Amino acid sequence: MIVLLGFLFLTANMACKTDDPTIPDTNMENDNEMMSDTTSNQLKINIGSKTFMATLVDNPTVTAFKAKLPLTVSMSELNGNEKLYNFPSNLPINPSNPRTINTGDLMIYSSNVLVLFYKSFSTSYSYTRLGRIANPAGLEAALAASAAGSGDVTVTFELE
Repeated sequence: MIVLLGFLFLTANMACKTDDPTIPDTNMENDNEMMSDTTSNQLKINIGSKTFMATLVDNPTVTAFKAKLPLTVSMSELNGNEKLYNFPSNLPINPSNPRTINTGDLMIYSSNVLVLFYKSFSTSYSYTRLGRIANPAGLEAALAASAAGSGDVTVTFELE
């Protein structure tokens, strides 16, 4: 009987509704600031004396990539259309097949290979997109000039 009375009392209290205003979510303001801060998604890519600007996408891979910046690496040649760098550790990935690679695409292959594409082509491979150079005109020439015949090129990535 006491249990039944206790249950009825609790049920009656939970059924009562108040008109108290909802406590605002104080984190909402910070979320809006992060969403409107587009400069943090602008990546400066320096190759020799040439600078290219890329826009980064918003995903966990980009977040992990940004944590490594600024970053200067020696990128090696592969297939006559891309430069790559192997990170010593894995990044979180969500690969998909883009079907077409565009000049200026910046992606992660597997879970630790940073790839900068300097030619467009069709592909059957899967990548996780980091971003794309807005105006890739001159990218191939800059990479060739900086490679000085070795195929390897020093590239610096930093947030704008």
